[in-house]
Amino acid sequence: MAILDSLRYDKAVDSKSEYEKELKEMQVRLLKRQLSLRDEGRQVIVAFEGWDAAGKGGAIKRLTELLDPRGYHVWPISAPTEEERRHHYLWRFWRLMPERGAIAVFDRSWYGRILVERVEGFAKKPEWKRAHREINEFERHLTDDGAYVVKVFLAITKEEQLRRFKEREENPLKHYKIGPEDWRNREKWDEYVGAAEDMFAETDSPNAPWKVIGANRKWYARLQVLHQVLKVIE
Repeated sequence: MAILDSLRYDKAVDSKSEYEKELKEMQVRLLKRQLSLRDEGRQVIVAFEGWDAAGKGGAIKRLTELLDPRGYHVWPISAPTEEERRHHYLWRFWRLMPERGAIAVFDRSWYGRILVERVEGFAKKPEWKRAHREINEFERHLTDDGAYVVKVFLAITKEEQLRRFKEREENPLKHYKIGPEDWRNREKWDEYVGAAEDMFAETDSPNAPWKVIGANRKWYARLQVLHQVLKVIE
């Protein structure tokens, strides 16, 4: 069965009090582990992928909320610059890897090569097919050198995405989060699903496995993100 078809999208936390209690407990554990990692000189790289409006920003906010800000950096990834296009696509990500003892969080990542660049035609078929191997080797270099690589994919249903899109259009405080590109991407939903399933099949490795989370319920998804990161680095 395809991974995205097997997810429990509507799994939820029982109450707000339970959510807040578990959230704070795991945030404190993560802070303690951050301080230990600093002493050990171990890097942590957390890469977020997922559907538009799946809650990546909110999950990243809770992931980093109690961390020592001197020891982590969040990198929002957008289209490559002209300088970056003159290099191999992984070049710009090598430059953003954290120093030893630090954490780097990527809001979108090198997986753009086999997701958006594949679906939108920015990468030719030989390029995105070759990228599966290149990315596996890239992550193997990192983990062989002692880094922890955590890859999180937040998935929501097509119906839930439509609800969140409409909410963003109607809410003036969230209107900046929605644009024509989001609607265009939605029209290619099935193509993105196919690309994601290929990505899971080709790049889920023992040293850097995928953590795919059904995220229709935001509280549950945020707790799962913290749980999965702690599971790797503890």
